[in-house]
Amino acid sequence: MDELNRKSLGEFSETTKFPVVAVLENIRSAYNVGSVFRTADAFMLREIVLVGYTAYPPHKQIMKTALGAEESVSWKHFKSSREAVEYLRMEGYFIFGVEQTDESVMLQDLGKYMDRPVAFIFGNEVSGVEQETLESCDRLLEIPQFGTKHSLNISVAAGTVLWEAVKNVPAFAQLQKG
Repeated sequence: MDELNRKSLGEFSETTKFPVVAVLENIRSAYNVGSVFRTADAFMLREIVLVGYTAYPPHKQIMKTALGAEESVSWKHFKSSREAVEYLRMEGYFIFGVEQTDESVMLQDLGKYMDRPVAFIFGNEVSGVEQETLESCDRLLEIPQFGTKHSLNISVAAGTVLWEAVKNVPAFAQLQKG
């Protein structure tokens, strides 16, 4: 880790995180959950919110793909999306549902919304974000896709959206300078 100039677990826990939260709603695969934990660590997200039957640590499959990120990334679990959304609202987050709809804004326009803390709700691998949850979001966000498929794996979608979010946080430019 020294030669890669990576933070220790203690240093990471004391580092100010980006005001970005990933919400995983009813994710079937614990491997996908572990992958999002690793992404959240890489991009220094504030936390992950796990909802419904989404697996949460300690869990063997999460540990296999998270490679320790389940120890470095803060997380919370809620039984329902309604509880999670209430928590995020109390914390002052602008909430995006990541889903393709007629009302979605495109990912490349995300920068317009990055002047405040944001949370992104990623849905089930088959059915997406629940309709009731979508209705509780401030905006819906869509990842442009040009091929024959109409969806991405949850961990790929999360990595794509979360990178775009973090690189548009005003503090990111300061971090890059030094």
